[in-house]
Amino acid sequence: MILRNRLSTGAAALFFLLLLWQAPAFAGEEGVDFLSDDFYEYDLDDPELADPLEPLNRVVFQFNDTMYIWVLEPVATFYSHAVPLDLRECVNNFFRNLEEPVRFVNTLFQGRLADAGKVLARFLLNSTLGVYGLGDAATRVFDVPPVEATLGETLAHWGVGDGFYLVVPLYGSSTLRDFTGTIVDGFGMTPYYTWTDDIYLMGGVYVGKETSKLSMHLGEYDELKKVLFDPYISFRNAYFQYRNKLRDHPPAGPDNTLPESATD
Repeated sequence: MILRNRLSTGAAALFFLLLLWQAPAFAGEEGVDFLSDDFYEYDLDDPELADPLEPLNRVVFQFNDTMYIWVLEPVATFYSHAVPLDLRECVNNFFRNLEEPVRFVNTLFQGRLADAGKVLARFLLNSTLGVYGLGDAATRVFDVPPVEATLGETLAHWGVGDGFYLVVPLYGSSTLRDFTGTIVDGFGMTPYYTWTDDIYLMGGVYVGKETSKLSMHLGEYDELKKVLFDPYISFRNAYFQYRNKLRDHPPAGPDNTLPESATD
């Protein structure tokens, strides 16, 4: 009976952990124009936007939407009232800093040497002057902006196709390639869990991290849904639009040259 209770509790903790993995991510991001007429254009022949699983994806989208409204948002709202904004920003900075080594490796694999230098500089500056990453000294003092790099982008850089669009239960918008990259990146971002083998403690750390992130964008998702004609199509297009924005890097310079085979 004790073992059964522990397994049930562990399953519940894992469910909540996955639920917080990705709240609606595009609500608060710049560069995603939901009100643009062009935003609703959808080319079924474009392989980047292939959505052969649309009926199933719509069901999962509705499920995620319901879980966000009834579980994620109330939890994040309570958290935002209990924890001051400055402290929540420190939490976000701390975990982002711990993820910089994964970004560093991906920028190297993508041949983005200048960006790799920025990521390394940010990690060193924020880990020291930023007091273990709690502050973002790299941005505020030294004007070194954040850099984004994922394994999904690395795979795309080396010619691996998207596969098709996916709405993953308890996660959200992705593609077969990008979601695979997210899982592998997640394993690379777990060093801060290795100091304990307690699944509940690890889950608590991750839940706190994601709740803090979501608390910075409360209400935005609901406001967007009010002006969207078809939320499913809008968030599908938002995924690709925002992803393209993140991956719109300056051309490689003479000291940041890409391998010829990687530019095909």
